[in-house]
Amino acid sequence: MNSIRALFGRFRHLLHEGARFGVVGVVGFIITDGGTNLLQSPLHGWLKANVIATVAAMVVTYLGSRYWTFRHRERTGMGRETVLFFVLNGVGLGIQLACIGITNYAFGRTDRLAANIALLAGICLGTLFRFWSYRKWVWIAPADSPVLDPAEFAAEELAGPPASDSAGPATR
Repeated sequence: MNSIRALFGRFRHLLHEGARFGVVGVVGFIITDGGTNLLQSPLHGWLKANVIATVAAMVVTYLGSRYWTFRHRERTGMGRETVLFFVLNGVGLGIQLACIGITNYAFGRTDRLAANIALLAGICLGTLFRFWSYRKWVWIAPADSPVLDPAEFAAEELAGPPASDSAGPATR
């Protein structure tokens, strides 16, 4: 039970930040998915409709991310954050477009069900990339906050307590 409590304590901040990111992401998802489906027509194919809807969602998610999800993080200048946010969001959009494009053009599936499954897969993959990249490059962790590295934590757990804890005071 103590190891679960320690694990939660170590990742509490990450879990809270992830939950906020998820709330903002749901709003962005509704705009992206709903907008893509509303705009898709013979005039606007799936790719163009997704670009338009995702750009609209980017504005909303930028405001939610900057002023709510990552508000506690270091500020490195609004211009820098904005440019990085939109560039990295563009990479996420590229992931979405790749999923839709592969479905539409490589597999020849242009029906609404296949396109929506591809859109959902692209949004999920793009969202994972966005969360990781925003935390790493856009909204940097405060200087006094340790960087949470799950691999490092797992290695510490496997190694057990430090030798000085179990052996008493160190002798020289």
